[in-house]
Amino acid sequence: MSKKAIILLSGGLDSATVFAIAKSQGFEVYALSFRYGQRSHIETSCALQIANKLGAKDHKIMTIDLSIFGGSALTDHDILVPKHETIAQISKDIPITYVPARNTVFLSFALAWAEVLGVYDIFIGVNALDYSGYPDCRPEFIAAFEQMANKATAFADDKNKTIKIHTPLINLSKAEIIKTGLDLGLDYSITSSCYDPLPNNKACGKCDSCLLRAKGFQENNLSDPAL
Repeated sequence: MSKKAIILLSGGLDSATVFAIAKSQGFEVYALSFRYGQRSHIETSCALQIANKLGAKDHKIMTIDLSIFGGSALTDHDILVPKHETIAQISKDIPITYVPARNTVFLSFALAWAEVLGVYDIFIGVNALDYSGYPDCRPEFIAAFEQMANKATAFADDKNKTIKIHTPLINLSKAEIIKTGLDLGLDYSITSSCYDPLPNNKACGKCDSCLLRAKGFQENNLSDPAL
């Protein structure tokens, strides 16, 4: 009997790598993506390609609307996505591209689906090294959510099992993440990580995400296929 896992699949580089890792560990993957009122839907298109190419058992795309709250450049078109020429210009503060409580919301939906499926393993591509300073990418957040999950669900009453939030990328640099995916045969050309894609859906090349991603490919002596 195969192991089952839910993967939060954004369509970006990190979540695609997590999908490949879960598959390599023998998990049957149930992918969950979101249309959450974000600036661009190219990530959703990429998520569909990834789920199909890597062989998801099921792939659900949920529509919710975090844009009604605003407060983020990713969900509020009146807020500009910061652009830079170099990584050195990226602020160390929590950036305006942070979407308040996004990972909390996403993990909560994943937990609900996990309870229905009887799945005890949830994967998310958070990273605490080469990232943009988001508070919901920190190990402390993941640990707190996992503790809550094991208190808040009916199927957590099974004392022989515990819900595990897997974060295989959390302590990896972007270059290490990319190398991991390449070693697993992942095609990064079907991923998109840009915060503000151009009208032709090409990456802008200047947002925080693009700059960090390009640096990771450069450190692997490669060019980012998104650029």
